[in-house]
Amino acid sequence: MSPLPLVTLERRDDGVAVLRLDNPKVNALSMELLHQLEEAASALRDDPPGAVVVTGGDRIFAAGAEISEFRSLEAPEEVITRAEAQLIGQCFLRALNAVADIPRATIAAISGFALGGGCELALACDFRIVSDKAKLGQPEILLGIIPGGGGTQRLARLVGPARAKDLIFSGRQVRADEALAMGLVDEVVPPAEVFERAVARAAALAAGAVVAQGLAKRAIDRGLDITLHGGLDLEQQLFADVFSTHDARIGVQAFLEFGPGHAAFTGT
Repeated sequence: MSPLPLVTLERRDDGVAVLRLDNPKVNALSMELLHQLEEAASALRDDPPGAVVVTGGDRIFAAGAEISEFRSLEAPEEVITRAEAQLIGQCFLRALNAVADIPRATIAAISGFALGGGCELALACDFRIVSDKAKLGQPEILLGIIPGGGGTQRLARLVGPARAKDLIFSGRQVRADEALAMGLVDEVVPPAEVFERAVARAAALAAGAVVAQGLAKRAIDRGLDITLHGGLDLEQQLFADVFSTHDARIGVQAFLEFGPGHAAFTGT
């Protein structure tokens, strides 16, 4: 019997793809959900839409890992072994890296809680639009463990090492206003507007030069992992590559004829 669908993928007519977590009650990131997320994100990497929205439930975006999977099956009073923990960590890494590797703009639409692995999933996206009731955090330390889905790395790169250490060492949750002030999220809106705002922003991006967006995303993301000199070399390579796209021809010609803002890009 095939497992229940815990992740759905919808490709809309406006060029936006919606990845939705559906694992009641709290959208726990079980290994099965992570496998399905990796599969869906890989499909979007191989056949990219215009832009992607990643979302969860109205009250909970994702509450984190499925903690019951941290308990030994053979000895329920014991935690899993180091080798078993590595398997779970790799499962998180593959799934969230697959989301990060989608060569289009990705927007996390967060209503309610995004904690632990849920926060790490949001960090794997390019942008985060949240409800003014949202709370985000990395509470793994309260279990005596540390983030294993990229939290120590992506969070530090986004908000700086000191703020990342504060959140990870304390395990505290931050409200939307504090998250916005520290740069953890990009926009705060009323709860009823989160998903539609994320879709509207994604649709606007999907109407642009999406191949160029993908190349710029690659330059930025990969450039952060190497030296400045290496990043500049990478930018030069991708700058040259983008001129082989149809959108570059459209954009340059439209600018020369009509000025900026008049190009009708095709996404090729």
